[in-house]
Amino acid sequence: MIDDILKELKASSEKAKEALKRDLSKLRTGRAHPAMLDTLRVDYYGQSTPIAQMASVGVPEPRMLTVKPWDKTGVQAIEKAIRESDLGLNPQVDGDLIRIPIPALSEQRRKDLVKIAKKAGEECKVAVRKGRHEALDMLNELKEGGDASEDEVDRAKKKVEEAVSEAGQSIDGIIAAKEKEILAI
Repeated sequence: MIDDILKELKASSEKAKEALKRDLSKLRTGRAHPAMLDTLRVDYYGQSTPIAQMASVGVPEPRMLTVKPWDKTGVQAIEKAIRESDLGLNPQVDGDLIRIPIPALSEQRRKDLVKIAKKAGEECKVAVRKGRHEALDMLNELKEGGDASEDEVDRAKKKVEEAVSEAGQSIDGIIAAKEKEILAI
């Protein structure tokens, strides 16, 4: 039973780290990547449609994205959605291809992105600490129910603390790597 609690804690911290990595991948770092457009939705025939479902997004060079709609009638709608987004991008239509140059980030914008990354890291740590709290509660219930001895529960609590500490260090590493990526010119 104690092993199940520890496995559940480790699984929840892995999920939290995966969610953090997904969130950080959407942050703009001055380099083009297709995930930048994942959150954009286009009004396409009265439906709010993700760009990935109506076009292919490519990265021909580090500071350029290309969007090639499968239906040529969607070019104007995609261009409008990109232009009106809060990404600060200026798409250029070239026939049925949309080219999106990625401008260099200003120093202030880089600092803001680092703050956003650190905030996401802190939210991830909160999720891990919530998992720790739940694991400790379950261990206390085991002890009170007589399903485990006090020594077993104490050893398990130490393992819980070690797992949370390890997850925290891993999260710090992920944030440090993203911060370095953002601040690189």
